[in-house]
Parts: sequence; C-alpha cells; structure tokens
Amino acid sequence: MPLVTTADLIGPARKAGRAVAAFNVITLEHAEAVAAAAERTGLAAVLQISENAVRFHGGDLSAVAAAATAVARASRAPLALHLDHVVTPELVHAAHAAGFGSVMVDASRLGYGDNVKATAEAVRWGHARGMWVEAELGRVGGKDGEPPLDAHAPGARTDPAEAAAYVAETGVDALAVAVGSAHAMTERTAALDHALIAALRAALPVPLVLHGSSGVPDEDLRAAVRAGMTKINVGTALNTAYTGALRAHLAAHPRTVDPRRYLAEAREAMTATAARFLTAVAGDGSA
Repeated sequence: MPLVTTADLIGPARKAGRAVAAFNVITLEHAEAVAAAAERTGLAAVLQISENAVRFHGGDLSAVAAAATAVARASRAPLALHLDHVVTPELVHAAHAAGFGSVMVDASRLGYGDNVKATAEAVRWGHARGMWVEAELGRVGGKDGEPPLDAHAPGARTDPAEAAAYVAETGVDALAVAVGSAHAMTERTAALDHALIAALRAALPVPLVLHGSSGVPDEDLRAAVRAGMTKINVGTALNTAYTGALRAHLAAHPRTVDPRRYLAEAREAMTATAARFLTAVAGDGSA
C-alpha cells in the first residue's frame, strides 16, 4: 500500500473523536510488528523514528528510514512515517529528503521565547515543503534517561492559554501537551488530568498529542481520547515486550545462537502489544 501521511490519518480521526496510535521504531522488527498489528486490527498507525534512534544507527537517517518505508509500503494497512523528538534543524531537513511527511520538533527544553522562535522557523521550513509539524509545550519528563517529571512540578502541565498563544505564534499543526504522563515508564500507573485535556481541546485549533502513553492504563487512554487526544505515542511498551520475550527465550534455551529464534518471539510480543494499544485508542468500542 502506498505510504499515507500523518496528516491524512490525524485530520479525520480528530473530526470523528478517535485517535491514531504512533509507535517508535528502533529496529526492523519494531516496524514489522507495528505493520502486523495494524493489519491484525484493521487500523491505521504511524511509524515513528526518533532522533535518539537515528543516533543509535550511527547518525544516518537513511537506512532505518528506508527499512521503515519498505515495511509500510508492503503492508496492507495504512501506515505513515514520522520523525519524532527532533532537536537539530539538519535532521528536519534530512527527514524531508528521506520522504517523511511529518516531524515533531522538540524545543521544549528551551524557555518559552526560544521555543517559539525555534519551532516557528521549523514550521516555516516544513510547511514550504508540505510537511506536517508537531511541537511540544510543557514538560513530558523521562526523555534521554532523565527521571520522570513529577506531574505537579512547575512547568509539568501545559497551560491552555499559553498553549493557544504558542500555536498562534508558531503555526504548528499539532501540539504535544503535558497532562500527567512521562516518557520511559515501564509500569502503567500514570494518572492523566482529563479536565485539562478537555480544556486544551477547547482552547486549541490543532490536534493534541499524548507522549509517554506506555505508562497509561488502557481505560485512561480511552478517557483521554474522549476528552480530546488525537495522536497517542507509544515507545517503551514495545521495548518492554521485546526485551521480555527475548529474556524469556534465552532463559529457557540458553544454548540458542540463531537470533531468528528469539527475535521472532520478540516481534510477536511487540505485535500483540501494538494491537492492544491500537484498539484501545480507536474510539470504536473494539477494545
């Protein structure tokens, strides 16, 4: 199937009160698992590659992007390609050259004024080339190995009035907001502020994005979608499934040396996990 764009998926989902799950891809098995889950559930998905994943692959986007693109085009499900948590303008430019239809520009560590300036410049560059641009306001903690940010810490929640001004000043197409989740959570214990999500949905003309969704229970994700979330980012949950399956296989078969044996089980574990998230946020009662 030809690649679709993130915008193609997010726009209709927002109008219908549904959400689209977006999964971070590190290895070929991650991409294959997401594609299989999308086919299994009959739902669309986004394949995301983060700047950290690009760094893991030697700093060259081309190989991992080509692999994810090939998987998407071979899939029977609609899949989009998105570059996630980009902090360098050079990688935004590389994303366009590699065929990405969307990018998340992460200037959230900067002060408000510098965040606006950096994001607006990326939006101008991206829009001139037909790219859909996501940004972040507030602090969704847990990035790059930092500890999860306390949900009540200063700056940990996105203010609706500030978010509305930020969207107007930058021209972003979607906004990742801090509403109680954190990156890199391995337990699903996050409690989201659904009243804040609803207030942000009412205040903003663009779709809302939830980062750190791996730590959010299924019912809380469903409630977040009902309150106004449209793009649900998942990364750590796939890695937890992958690593758990790999450890279990090697513990049971310590003499295994053929990686296909344990990678097949790891890929299937990620497929099952991705399918659960896809159905949880679909908004059609299938979960």
